[in-house]
Amino acid sequence: MAKKSFYLTTPIYYVNDAPHIGHAYTTVAGDVLTRWHRQRGDQVWYLTGTDEHGEKVLNTSKANNTPPQDWCDKLVESAWKPVWKDLNIANDDFIRTTEERHTVRVQKFLQKLNDAGYIYAGKFEGPYCVGCEEFKLPGDLIEGKCKIHSKPVAMLSEDNWFFKLSQFAQPLLDHYKSNPSACEPESARNEVISFLEGEVRDLSISRSTFDWGIPVPWDPKQVIYVWFDALLNYATAVGLGDDESTDGGKKFVTTWPADVHLVGKDILRFHAIIWPAMLMAAGVAVPKKVFAHGWLLVGGEKMSKSKLTGIAPSDITKDFGVDAFRYYFLKAIPFGSDGSFSWEDMAARYTSELANDFGNLASRLIAMIEKYCDGKIPAVAQNAELSALLRQTVETADSAICALDFQGGINAIMDFCKRVNGFVTETAPWVVAKDAAKKSELDQILYNTAESLRALAVLLHPVMPEVTEKLWQSLGANAIGKIGDQQISNVAKWGQLPAGGAVTKTEVLFPRLEEVK
Repeated sequence: MAKKSFYLTTPIYYVNDAPHIGHAYTTVAGDVLTRWHRQRGDQVWYLTGTDEHGEKVLNTSKANNTPPQDWCDKLVESAWKPVWKDLNIANDDFIRTTEERHTVRVQKFLQKLNDAGYIYAGKFEGPYCVGCEEFKLPGDLIEGKCKIHSKPVAMLSEDNWFFKLSQFAQPLLDHYKSNPSACEPESARNEVISFLEGEVRDLSISRSTFDWGIPVPWDPKQVIYVWFDALLNYATAVGLGDDESTDGGKKFVTTWPADVHLVGKDILRFHAIIWPAMLMAAGVAVPKKVFAHGWLLVGGEKMSKSKLTGIAPSDITKDFGVDAFRYYFLKAIPFGSDGSFSWEDMAARYTSELANDFGNLASRLIAMIEKYCDGKIPAVAQNAELSALLRQTVETADSAICALDFQGGINAIMDFCKRVNGFVTETAPWVVAKDAAKKSELDQILYNTAESLRALAVLLHPVMPEVTEKLWQSLGANAIGKIGDQQISNVAKWGQLPAGGAVTKTEVLFPRLEEVK
């Protein structure tokens, strides 16, 4: 049997508007994690995409005097896919819920649940938030308004089809109590358990007042509830329900269950309660982990286009660059907690951590090798302290990043970077170079610094792929292979840069901010 993939998904995003940095935050996190796993030697499959059905998308398309399919096509091709390309997202697949591969499998899945007796006809009466596309409970509202969107909810009365969600409350409780890592962080798991220990109601899984959606197979006058449709993307994209002899079936066997679903905390219940219950009903394995990260806040509130607090990624990358964008959001905010974006904080970190600590170290090293070693990597040498610290750094960073503690992993790497800077300051190669009798000592200092930068380039490559590629070229490290092919398990092996390799001066990795604007 083929090797099981490391399968990671982002939420699929509504196409009612262009992406803001809240969407980019999740997608960049997924990209860093999957790039890291690729460099661990894992077979990776990374899925993202767009959620294109439902009332919210329909209303937006109407407001723009555009048929909903045309609206979705335009937004996906002109906004969503280009932004992911600009942010250097290396996703393996992009699913759209209007694609035939999705709609056919969704209908097949729902028919299976109906045939098994998990679907029944009923009447829904109660509050519904179009912004969330969610049937609300009384506790979800404040003075009749959605807690997330701060807007009045609609009161619906519809004859719909219902899923017997309540039957899975106890199985889900048992699942999370025996597999705590299946829902993280702990605060998210506690929320899910608390909800499951309360009154879990059956779920309306169809809408009858509009037709923008996937038709219910046995009742084409109704469309499938957008969340029931959308959640299935994680499995339909890799061949859910296909015969095992087909390409789709083979893909499903080697990919499912998903290793990690990355979600924002506002959609936790859908992913940690409704989604696994759907899978349980169909006899399909539940995902290994749902991880709910916090919100990016602006003015103390969740980032939102509807509140005019949505910041486009390009608003930041045009000044700071893509790699600094990727670095900042995963380094500055503990993944799983809320965090406030600050232009001032980003500028300070860019200057001190990226331009000064990392970029300046690289440019000084290349300049000294050019000046003192005729542009060639000196003889291999090993500093006991740096090599031991690197082994510890790799172990710490690998453990942290695989546990989705991006901040902890990047901190460990940057602490090593600071120590290398300290090593250069303490050994003062520019002073040693004045004494011709100390050429061997000078070569040792420069080699150990270059080898440290080789390791830093590999460790930071999943976070900052463009800048580290430039550094790799500058060090002449292609002699040992492409940077993306370097294995995390091999990073700490000292002495990989071959003596005599030519270094080249490149553009400044992190220009001064006044030069970028």
